[in-house]
Amino acid sequence: MRKLTLRDKRRLFLWLAPIVLLLSVLCGLGYGSVPISPRDIWLALVSEGDPLYRQILLDLRLPRVLIGLLVGACLAAAGALLQGVMRNPLADPGVIGVSAGGGVAAILTMVVWPQASFLLPAAAFAGAFASSVAIYLLSWDKGASPVKIVLAGVAVNALLGAVTNGLMVVYSDRVQAVLPWLAGGLNGRSWHHLEFMAPYAVVGLLLTALAVKPANLLMLGDDSAKLLGQKVELQRMLLILLASLLAGAAVSVAGLVGFVGLVVPHAMRLLIGEDYKLLLPCSIAGGAALVVLADTAARTWFDPIELPVGILLACLGAPFFLILLRRRSRLA
Repeated sequence: MRKLTLRDKRRLFLWLAPIVLLLSVLCGLGYGSVPISPRDIWLALVSEGDPLYRQILLDLRLPRVLIGLLVGACLAAAGALLQGVMRNPLADPGVIGVSAGGGVAAILTMVVWPQASFLLPAAAFAGAFASSVAIYLLSWDKGASPVKIVLAGVAVNALLGAVTNGLMVVYSDRVQAVLPWLAGGLNGRSWHHLEFMAPYAVVGLLLTALAVKPANLLMLGDDSAKLLGQKVELQRMLLILLASLLAGAAVSVAGLVGFVGLVVPHAMRLLIGEDYKLLLPCSIAGGAALVVLADTAARTWFDPIELPVGILLACLGAPFFLILLRRRSRLA
């Protein structure tokens, strides 16, 4: 049997990506306390099926699945961009502090100014961007090397975690509203959440098309990119800004969901190579499918308890992170 070449793998993934996405959506819509078959899903969505099924789908499952798709796509795209900018497969919005910055801003909005909850996506983006700028400035020394960015990001992540804990202590009377959000999950998400998150997420995902060329050039290294006439620092800053927008959009609705931006882009990179022309769209599709499938599992496997999807993804992602770290230490 002929071994699959890289070109064969890429063609296979281009065919598989929409199929996997469709299957994940069907699983998200069909599985739950009331199972619904694909035929009944279709009939309910075109107003010809059981009214109960239609109510369950339109009021509960469909907005949750759509939010899961956007959250996974945003986190995977942000992770892919950060890994390219820093030339480090361990880079991830959750690991280096980008998500934590958005999380602190979102928590401030929820516990200090709850009346401004409609500004949650904007606040999360502002927090993610502020943490990104802080990381960039802390790592600057005649340029911001990828290694320094990762180290500064880990330190900022730890600091922001302490700030989050401090806010929870100071506003202990309001912490119950924040705890589910900190665990990361899609429980209770509705059309309202989709409406205020979607513009940020869709704009960010569309802008990733413009990030393909600079991301590929930065993967060559700073010196090579400069020889090709690229403004390396400006491009790196713009890509980090785009990753902040994507991470902030996801954090504003789903909370601190981790490891999607680490696991999916790295797995895709191993399977289809480094070319961002394919890596970004495949990561977006993979991240979207992973979050929807993980959320479906989290709310059905442990019935009648609904486990936050962030906990399940952490249980899956942490071992992957350790295996990856061990593998890199052996290669070093």
